[in-house]
Amino acid sequence: MPRLQLPVRPRRLRRTAALRSMLAETRLAPEQLIQPLFVTDGDDYEPVPSLPGISRIPLRRLAQHCAGLLALGLRGVALFPKTDPALKTPDGREALNPDALLLRATREVKDHVSALCVFNDIALDPYTTHGHDGILNAAGDDVDNDGTVEILAQMAVLNAQAGADFVAPSDMMDGRVAAIRAALDADGQEGTGIMAYSAKYASAFYGPFRDAVGSSRRADAAPISKATYQLDPANRREAAKEVRLDEAEGADILMVKPAGPYLDIIRDTRESTSLPVAAYQVSGEYAQLHAAAERGWLDLRAAREESLLAIRRAGADLILSYFAETRAREG
Repeated sequence: MPRLQLPVRPRRLRRTAALRSMLAETRLAPEQLIQPLFVTDGDDYEPVPSLPGISRIPLRRLAQHCAGLLALGLRGVALFPKTDPALKTPDGREALNPDALLLRATREVKDHVSALCVFNDIALDPYTTHGHDGILNAAGDDVDNDGTVEILAQMAVLNAQAGADFVAPSDMMDGRVAAIRAALDADGQEGTGIMAYSAKYASAFYGPFRDAVGSSRRADAAPISKATYQLDPANRREAAKEVRLDEAEGADILMVKPAGPYLDIIRDTRESTSLPVAAYQVSGEYAQLHAAAERGWLDLRAAREESLLAIRRAGADLILSYFAETRAREG
């Protein structure tokens, strides 16, 4: 059979595993991954059924758990509290309790594993009875943007005082980054960074997370859609506007959430800014890969690697992922 006369044969560079490894354009290191952690006041680990392999961690074991993550090469954790339902109120006042679970958890980590970078969620949904990320207006038919921002700024200061390296407003209220930056600086917390959930979409992929923190909305909750403050999945230019606003207001890191279904938004963000870009591979993304693997439909380890590489390739400097610990352990 006659041979093709090809001066360029791209397959030459894919011929061996060694070559493929040497020429890989995208690298994924443990230092680029942040492990979300759910914290409880309970006595034991509490497995989250919709997040295989993920458990709520009792506060008394949190430092030990975080020390293990640091030993694996991870450098950051994102803390989320599982608030006792008895402490939830319509105005989420527990978020401003100086002894709230999230603040105690932060102090525990920074007192015992100070080298680990702590990113704290700043939003009211873990604390409100209605499950929204802010307080409601007097009529109860909308989330009060400006009233919520005032609370978020106070909440951010408390988290900074507890030792959080970054506060991470995930609420999508207008103007919250500027208000938080001003409040932090006024309190002498100039060194505390803001990782803004800049392009957070009203996604169907958040369900397991809401199970984990207990923020699923009750059937009798106020009939307000989170789409009134989170981004429409149909919109791309709107995300670019939010990103520009957060950068102008003083964000240090810009985040896209979810990650996998929004790779185009990650790329847009990467090309529009010199700031670090983070992406959150959310609970639903994690759960669907596990569910498919349990049915034998895909190889979990290979699919995990491909999904994380895709997020990095799109332009994310940091990835929040429930796979972070296992990826760091298994490589």
